[in-house]
Amino acid sequence: MTGTAGERRKVRRGLAAGAAVLLAAFSTAPALATPSATVAPASSGIAHSGTAAVPSAVAVSRPSSHGRGTLLSLTPLGRKSRAEIITQAQQAGLDARTAQHGVDVYRLTYRTTAPDGRPATASGLLVLPVGVGPRPLPPVVHSHGTLAYRGYAPSVAEGPDRAVSMVYASAGRVAIAPDYLGLGTGPGRHPFMDARSAAAASLDMLRAARSAAPRLGVTLDRTVSLTGFSQGGQVTMELGRELAHGADPRFRLGVLAPVGGPYDLHGSELPGMFDGRVNPRSAVFYVAFFLTAQNRLHPLYDKPDEVFRAPYADRVEDLFDGAHPAEAIAGKLPERIEDLLTDTWYHKLRQPSGALLDVLRANDHTCDWKPDPGVRITLYTATGDRDVPMANTLSCARNLERRGAAPRVIDQGSDANHYASFQRSQPLIARALPTAH
Repeated sequence: MTGTAGERRKVRRGLAAGAAVLLAAFSTAPALATPSATVAPASSGIAHSGTAAVPSAVAVSRPSSHGRGTLLSLTPLGRKSRAEIITQAQQAGLDARTAQHGVDVYRLTYRTTAPDGRPATASGLLVLPVGVGPRPLPPVVHSHGTLAYRGYAPSVAEGPDRAVSMVYASAGRVAIAPDYLGLGTGPGRHPFMDARSAAAASLDMLRAARSAAPRLGVTLDRTVSLTGFSQGGQVTMELGRELAHGADPRFRLGVLAPVGGPYDLHGSELPGMFDGRVNPRSAVFYVAFFLTAQNRLHPLYDKPDEVFRAPYADRVEDLFDGAHPAEAIAGKLPERIEDLLTDTWYHKLRQPSGALLDVLRANDHTCDWKPDPGVRITLYTATGDRDVPMANTLSCARNLERRGAAPRVIDQGSDANHYASFQRSQPLIARALPTAH
């Protein structure tokens, strides 16, 4: 990473958890953490709640088990003071007025499943407040937005997703931020916009965090709050759906507070890419990422040149291998979707049918359920969002209402772009999340 400290701070302020803000910062990247990888036995007994410095070790837990959510390693990433948390949040354009405590930061590696059901591993971020005592702490899961580069995931990068998790934990909560499959230190490629596998990996991260907590001197409360931004909004709703349907009786759904989620790909997001509601460059990025990722899960085409025009057909799949930041990818793709796609696929996306329509519908059910009466649902959006149009959120609200729920929709205004909708929503979410009693 090059540049002055001031330039790096400017980068972090400009980076969003969603691809749109990454696209706006083509030549920059957030500073990456470089934690130790020293291995310690599972019985090492890492202490958290005291005042001692966090050890630089990885605790391995039950490595021979193949159960979902099994904790494989626990890597301390360091301790942050309240002042450091506030500074880092401000650099990301976030509000830290709820911060009260310092925090300890960890990376978890755990067992989960791939989209095809085969065993897989994934990583994620766990953040714990310092000095809050032995009482059970309420967990909050923050699901990040679109990331093409594995090195920007919360458990690896000192970026906005880690900053917001530290703010939430600093108020007296256990903050959990899954990296998702194929990002962070997880192997393989990221199955972008596969809501089912992202929610499964997030649920398994929650299980791994519950397993890690006792050795860190912490107990997790049963009620889990869920929030997330952009792609993470979709993941939030799908994970909420799973918890509401009893996917793990050890957890009970509490607050639901997603921001700017693409809940309606077929009816809102795709049409917005052709009628001007979605920024053209963002549309190119999302479509290229979505089609190459989904083709690995549900074959949509045999060869890239069936879908993508030259010269992009020869490079597009390699660009989304997890090793290329979005700002580097953008310079190798066209500015308009009609210059990216062949005529056949341009029209196919305008009027989806067959396997493509099946893929869209499979990811458009995240709001088709009814939470328990005690679950508070607030859907945040912005009229000015030109990455995930507000129509997505209104569609989600209608689906929830048809099933008897009463979601609240908050519009952050016509002057708020995609990331600004998150920046304006985050203080409201921080105050609405439960804290330790």
